[in-house]
Amino acid sequence: MTSLSDDAAALLHDQLRVLSDRAEIGQLCDRYVMHLDRDRYDDAWLGSVFTDDAELTFPFGEFRGMGGLADFQEMSRRTFARTHHISSNYDIQLDGDHARVRVHLTAVHVPLRDEPARHFVIGGHYEAEAVPTVSGWRFRRLDFDLVWNAGQPPGAAAPS
Repeated sequence: MTSLSDDAAALLHDQLRVLSDRAEIGQLCDRYVMHLDRDRYDDAWLGSVFTDDAELTFPFGEFRGMGGLADFQEMSRRTFARTHHISSNYDIQLDGDHARVRVHLTAVHVPLRDEPARHFVIGGHYEAEAVPTVSGWRFRRLDFDLVWNAGQPPGAAAPS
């Protein structure tokens, strides 16, 4: 028979684990958008956010594995000189050895560094599956749902 203090200790341990996991997954979401902007020209950060077999889905394409993620980054570098991503409203649902995450995202994309007023802005949310690894929580899957956009999209003719 366990004592009340053993039961309380087990309950506190479980609650601490949940809070710790949620905090780490929130940091993962922040790390993702921070690296998208700050480390655009260095793909070394990808492993700190994604699993080796990660799958990303965007309205303009799907990217799989580290090679696909590096290709996605290269496409972004060729298309935009600068970006600014902001995420918020993290909904993190823990379920054993994985978590379902839903996050709101707004991103400003600037094609030419010398013309920051000319930009393309998007808003939407992503749903992701995160899994614990030996290095901490990582995204295994991320699906972005575009809700709105404004400005000149990539590849569009400049207004005359």
